[in-house]
Amino acid sequence: IQNIRVPTFVVGTERDHVAPWRSVYKIHSLSDADLTFVLTSGGHNAGIVSEPGHAGRRYRVGLRRMHDLCVSAEEWAERAESRTGSWWEEWAGWLAAQSAPERVAPPLPGAPDKGYKPLQDAPCSYVLQR
Repeated sequence: IQNIRVPTFVVGTERDHVAPWRSVYKIHSLSDADLTFVLTSGGHNAGIVSEPGHAGRRYRVGLRRMHDLCVSAEEWAERAESRTGSWWEEWAGWLAAQSAPERVAPPLPGAPDKGYKPLQDAPCSYVLQR
């Protein structure tokens, strides 16, 4: 992780029994990259699957720049900006800020330059097999 030099978006959930948020927060001491950390309400599942429009959701968000000092999880929680709604919208904004302004077309299926045409249109027939 210490060799990752790209901006990172990390999500923890307040009541996660699998990945307690303070453990997830430790990425701050493992990475020197710009790091956006989001702590969302809910547990392991509900905190992540917290789509926009879901009533009662909230989250906290904070940005640690590459050369900022690392603060404890408790200090972060006190300082982080609290917001209502789904963290997904925060993530969508973060992705847009990291992305090129123009959309890039996905690569063509198959490998036409090597003589391999696509077998079928997506999602192909294997998804229908039982």
